[in-house]
Amino acid sequence: MYTVLHILANSVPVIVMIGLIPLVRNDYLLAGCYIAIIVLSLLKKRERGDVTVFLFGLIALTISEYFFIKTGVETFTRTSLFGVMPIWLPILWGYAFVAIKRSIKILEQE
Repeated sequence: MYTVLHILANSVPVIVMIGLIPLVRNDYLLAGCYIAIIVLSLLKKRERGDVTVFLFGLIALTISEYFFIKTGVETFTRTSLFGVMPIWLPILWGYAFVAIKRSIKILEQE
C-alpha cells in the first residue's frame, strides 16, 4: 500500500498539470504554470538525475511529437511551438519522465 501511495504522490504534479489544460487557455501562461509547478516540486524533493531525465524527456519527446505531427499521426489545435504543437507539451512530457523514473525507483525498492 505504501508503494502505491508513494507512486501516486510522485504523480500529483503531472495530474495537476493535466488538469490545468482545459482551465488555462493561453499556452504561454500554461507553460509558465508548468515551470512553476516543476520548480516547486523539485525544490520540495530533488533526486539525483531528475534534471537530466527532465531535459531528456523534454528534448526526446519534442522531436518525437514533431515527427508524429509531420507524418499526420497527431494533430493539435493549440500550435504555439513551431506552429505544430502546444509549447507546454514538451514541458509536461519532461516532468512525466521524472515521475516515471521515480516510480520505477520505488518499484525496484520493493
